[in-house]
Amino acid sequence: MTDGTMTGEPQTIRLSTEGADLLLLAGAGDANLSELQKLFPVRVTLRGDAMTLVGPAETVEKAGSVATRMIDQARQGQPLDPDDVLRFSLEGAPRDGGTPGRIVLPGVRKIIQPKTQGQGEYMQKLMEHEIVIGIGPAGTGKTYLAVAAAVDALARKRVRRIVLARPAVEAGESLGFLPGDMQAKVDPYLRPLYDALDDLMPPERVARALETRVIEIAPLAYMRGRTLADAFVILDEAQNATNAQMKMFLTRLGVNSRAVITGDKTQVDLPKREESGLLQVERILQGIEGIAFHYFTEVDVVRHRLVREIVAAYAKDAGT
Repeated sequence: MTDGTMTGEPQTIRLSTEGADLLLLAGAGDANLSELQKLFPVRVTLRGDAMTLVGPAETVEKAGSVATRMIDQARQGQPLDPDDVLRFSLEGAPRDGGTPGRIVLPGVRKIIQPKTQGQGEYMQKLMEHEIVIGIGPAGTGKTYLAVAAAVDALARKRVRRIVLARPAVEAGESLGFLPGDMQAKVDPYLRPLYDALDDLMPPERVARALETRVIEIAPLAYMRGRTLADAFVILDEAQNATNAQMKMFLTRLGVNSRAVITGDKTQVDLPKREESGLLQVERILQGIEGIAFHYFTEVDVVRHRLVREIVAAYAKDAGT
């Protein structure tokens, strides 16, 4: 590829691609290389076991940082598309020697690893803290990565069960007016949790775990009065838990339990926003040993690139 407009004295960087899947690296129709050239005024050439970048010194250095991450991902055999290239450019060079965190799940031939630096830092906190509170916009992997960590902990016998909860605030927690039995009433609100499990475990294992209650998925209101020991507990959509419900949830934790709370402060559906338990714990639990907060931004959105731009547009509008 030889497009890319350059200004200033050109500089050349040659990066080894040895061990990388070159088809993954280049992308369909060289789309990944085209994206790199679109983001930076450099000329990109991929031949043999090397990628060559030519352009102004400062620009080549930035492009080289992104290209290095592209090559690393292709070496691991992980999918790579223009969205990933754009995300790498938005994040800049990795700090502290790279992006931490990698989960290998048995039975599904799946390797879970961060697609952004923010996700990597979140996964590190999931491994190191008893309670992690992940706050940020949709599409950042808050819940998916938490469920992956829970499945990994269960597979390694670090916990004996997984409990996944969500407030069913859209139905006012009463749910009585919805058709069907109680399970049918709450399933629509819990479906994203089922979807994550289905992607991370073999279907027959999910079914067996649900049947034996090794994995439990329930509305938050069902947690009242229980003690959850030897469990990995996740509260999703926590911005819609009231202050009282959040306190109830946090005080359910027993011996050898871990908890992850995820939510988006911009999507509170409660009648009074100030009653959101997520906003309260953000105020009162900072600085407690064993509790970690992690904040995602639009840079961490790993869905369609338009989702990232939509999140950024709403954030900009909220700031005006």
